[in-house]
Parts: sequence; structure tokens; C-alpha cells
Amino acid sequence: MVKDDTILQVKDVSYRYNDAQENEYVLKNVNFNFDLGKIYAIKGKSGSGKTTLLSLITGLEPCNMGEILYNKQNIKEMNLDRYRNSEIGIVFQSYNLIPFLNTLENITLSMDINGKNIKNKKEKALELMESVGLNKNMADRKILKLSGGEQQRVAIARSLSYNPKVIIADEPTGNLDKETENDILEIFKRLAHEENKCVIIVTHSPNVANQVDVVYELTKPKK
Repeated sequence: MVKDDTILQVKDVSYRYNDAQENEYVLKNVNFNFDLGKIYAIKGKSGSGKTTLLSLITGLEPCNMGEILYNKQNIKEMNLDRYRNSEIGIVFQSYNLIPFLNTLENITLSMDINGKNIKNKKEKALELMESVGLNKNMADRKILKLSGGEQQRVAIARSLSYNPKVIIADEPTGNLDKETENDILEIFKRLAHEENKCVIIVTHSPNVANQVDVVYELTKPKK
């Protein structure tokens, strides 16, 4: 039974590459539910399909076997550009920031792409910076002048610029030391527990898995 606060469902999802053999699956009969107000970890060895699952959830790869439901609607029936630019925020291990722009410009650019009517984008970006622990004096600093932890904070602020309900983070602490990893985790926990967002983290880190609400583990399907 689906709960009222379930925002995202992975239902009977299987996936194999077009050139794969008939019984050679990357994912096989995966069923996960994700609720608002919780932080999740998805674990699994290399080749277990973690990145593929994220591609399916974000609509970057079509889900041809099973369903991905957002707010009870199959994402196949949605405008996927709008879905990715409005409903979900994505945070990458490598940050994916634009190096020749400064901190403020990276965040406001995301607002421009999204197209939401935000009255004062600079003011909103500064608020987001503060919310992830960045001083306002970093607003004009170029990305390459920031530490890895600071860049990841910018990436999180950018993902929050259009207030999505779901935050999907792909190995967001993989390049960080343990202390910085814990700082980033505290931001994600606050987003889930205080701002009622659904946070999904793909991770290899036992430290991350030990601090989330729910851990889902993927295993490589048997042939």
C-alpha cells in the first residue's frame, strides 16, 4: 500500500542494454518506495546498477520494463525536461559546476534555466548559500578557488534553487574527507527532516549508510 507521503516509486523495474543477451540484466525486478521527510542510501557493488537506476529515476534513460512513478504519475507521461528542472534536484560527485562563473552565477544560472518567476534571484541565491553554510563573501569567488567541500555546497545550493521535492545525489561525498562528508550529510539530513524533502544518496560510504533513515541495496542480477 502506498503511503500519502510516498513521492517516488520504482515498481518492478528491470533493465538490460539493447545489445545484451536475453537474460543479461543490469537491474531485475527492483521495487523501492521513497517518502518525503526521509533520507535514503542506495548501496551496491560496481556493476549492480546504481548509476543505471539513477538514470531511470531522472528520466535520462527510458524505463521500458516496470514503472517509475513520481507523485503517483508515470514519468513517461510527464514532460521530462520540466520534471528534471522543477521536481528533482541532482547533485553530482564531480560537482558539475561551471568553472568560469562565480558561486552566485552558478546558482542563479540554474534559476534562469528553470524559468520559475523568482523576484530577486541574487537575494535568493545568497539565502541558499547561507543555508548550506557558505559565507556571502564567497558569492564573487570563482569555482576553482573553492575547496571540494565548498564546491559541493554550491552544487547543493544550485539543486535547491527551484525548490524541488526530491534531491538525488550520486556519490556526493566520494571526493571528500570524513569531516567534510559529515558536514554535507548534516545538510542533507536537515533538508529531509526539517524541510520535508526526499533525499536519495547513491554511496559506497559505510559512514553515509549508517546515518540515513533507510538503506536499499542493489545486487547484480544472476544470469
